[in-house]
Amino acid sequence: MTVRKNKSLAARGSELTDTMIQLRILSGAERAALDLPTFEQKLEECGQYPLRPAELEIFQINIGKLCNQVCAHCHVDAGPDKKRENMDRPTLERCLEIIAAVPSIHTVDITGGAPELNPHFRWFVEEVCRLGKQVIDRCNLTVILSNKKYHDLPEFFARHGVTVVSSLPHYSRRRTDSQRGEGVFERSIRALQMLNEVGYGQPGTGLELNLVYNPTGAFLPGDQQSLEAEFKRQLERRYGVRFNHLYCLTNLPVSRFLEYLLETGNYEAYMEELVQAFNPAAVPNVMCRNTISVSWDGYLYDCDFNQMLDLKVAVPGKQHINDFDIEALKQRQIVLNRHCFGCTAGAGSSCGGQIA
Repeated sequence: MTVRKNKSLAARGSELTDTMIQLRILSGAERAALDLPTFEQKLEECGQYPLRPAELEIFQINIGKLCNQVCAHCHVDAGPDKKRENMDRPTLERCLEIIAAVPSIHTVDITGGAPELNPHFRWFVEEVCRLGKQVIDRCNLTVILSNKKYHDLPEFFARHGVTVVSSLPHYSRRRTDSQRGEGVFERSIRALQMLNEVGYGQPGTGLELNLVYNPTGAFLPGDQQSLEAEFKRQLERRYGVRFNHLYCLTNLPVSRFLEYLLETGNYEAYMEELVQAFNPAAVPNVMCRNTISVSWDGYLYDCDFNQMLDLKVAVPGKQHINDFDIEALKQRQIVLNRHCFGCTAGAGSSCGGQIA
């Protein structure tokens, strides 16, 4: 990435903080008019429209946008200035009620921002574990070293059997720091070593450490299996780091990555690439079908990307966790836009990596 900013869109007063402007760009109505099919049209062509949910299995919570990093690709526009956008205790308690009440939910996926910066994070993890659910923490790694009070996070994760999922754009310092900030690679490697020391990524421990790769520019990720093998070779050889799986994610044209595409003149070409790479085989496995996404203030979305575009679930009057209605959610039609092409391009993309 050639564009590097050290403040969030909000802190810089960018027009892209207005989700309506982002949606107008994606629709071709503003700044970048493109003669491209809509995502709905592509689904109709392959007989998969409307897109409906499957059984709800994953309850994903964006626990807050506060973060100790400002990454160039971040679709959340997280950063140190996002102190207000943090989920409060009553909202988390309501989430626990829903998790306990819906038997099909087996996994609680906690994301941010840096989720660990939420003051209720550890309490919430403990409560979810008491319910017998699997917890995923999407940890940016450097938060572990950001303050002494977080140095014991690896032990906390291990004690509760938390699956740790962490972004590492590359096994080289230059490519990682270009996307995530100067010095991030070195601190990330040290955090990975700390996780390894308590058993993460080690055979026979059951403590799962998964890394996330997303491209550092306007192109699609390569083959997940090949990249995983190379990451494992390089990280163990160079730093003694072990991990379980590598997830390859496609960068979606939302928030700061959208800004990057526009400022570098790559928006039109990237959108065309996503559309041309549309793969019908990926559609049945997109994450919005078995996941519900909850924002820091308790609103419901089909996925984390829809959340950042403020595209709430299509269940009028029941779009907040205080009005959660599992039967109504089962009948809903999933809300779509052109950013959805990112989840169905090539081998597809979800929070768990490639899907086709």
